[in-house]
Amino acid sequence: MSNEIALCLSGGGYRAMLFHLGVLWRLNDMAWLGRLDRISSVSGGSITAGALGLRWNELGVTANAPAPGFGKVVDDVRRMAGTTIDVGSIMKGLLGPGPAYGRVGDAYDKTLFHGATLQDLPDHPRFVYDATNVQSAALFRFSKPYARDWRVGEIPNPRIPLAVAVAASSAFPPVLSPLELDPAKYGCSFQTSAPWPTKIVLTDGGVYDNFGLETAWKECRTILVSDAAGGAGTDLKPHRDWLRHAYRVLEIMHDQVRCLRTRVLMEAFERGERAGALFGVGTNVAECGVAGSLPCTSAQTTVLAKIPIRLKQLTSAQQESLINWGYAVCDAAMRKHVDSSLPAPSGFPYARGLAC
Repeated sequence: MSNEIALCLSGGGYRAMLFHLGVLWRLNDMAWLGRLDRISSVSGGSITAGALGLRWNELGVTANAPAPGFGKVVDDVRRMAGTTIDVGSIMKGLLGPGPAYGRVGDAYDKTLFHGATLQDLPDHPRFVYDATNVQSAALFRFSKPYARDWRVGEIPNPRIPLAVAVAASSAFPPVLSPLELDPAKYGCSFQTSAPWPTKIVLTDGGVYDNFGLETAWKECRTILVSDAAGGAGTDLKPHRDWLRHAYRVLEIMHDQVRCLRTRVLMEAFERGERAGALFGVGTNVAECGVAGSLPCTSAQTTVLAKIPIRLKQLTSAQQESLINWGYAVCDAAMRKHVDSSLPAPSGFPYARGLAC
């Protein structure tokens, strides 16, 4: 294990995408973007990480000052948040040629990635987009030097479109899953052996690890985890029809995996085996007890936490409030658990605060 620093971005649809954008904004203002060695992401977090990775070399990132070009990432992600792609993709996948995940990937490419591949990412930091291999029941990771599943094999220097990697990471079951990846379609050599097939069947990375933590765990001693997914919560009148009932069961299973990952990480922090912080939609900014923290009332955060985990257009007010929320939570957690000498922020990125 090295002294490298990792940032992990959870799933959670557009809600997570914008929350994580606020986290990145605060890290940039703290001049921490340039200190990151690895950015590992899942599902909605992978959309934000995809936009950041593609723009990285244009931002002017250094280890000592905020990147002046960060606003480009903000514009890109907010443009994505202004479109609805899940319902249309599902319906077109059902009624027309091509599966739903292909429609999602097309929307990502049209709005954000414009034909870019994994080879357009920077060499440093390492961007990793996590999916789940349904065949091997293991994590499948997409990155610039390789795409691989430790059980199945490796694709060296993959020229896979960035939109496909992000679509695989966010192939939420059952409606956007599975995604079938044929490496040969992109001229890639898949180094595998029997009995594994050459076409890979993938689903959302959050099925295996909704923090994107595993790809950072063995490599990095300092780990920052931004968790925008939240818990399953209670449901006193659960649906009985098979689709919504299946969704609820998946939600509960997902929440238990998330709780186990949280426990492992927090125990490592407590034992001093890892440095860093875990923060997210469940973080109470006021309880962090840091001077100059930004105001986030329970009434406001409850409203934001109820925004559905969808790839559905959000209003400008919702977008700005979610970004502000991520910014405030990241600020409080970083100054509480990572570096108490960091200066307090002058205010929210957007004047509205958390009012949406």
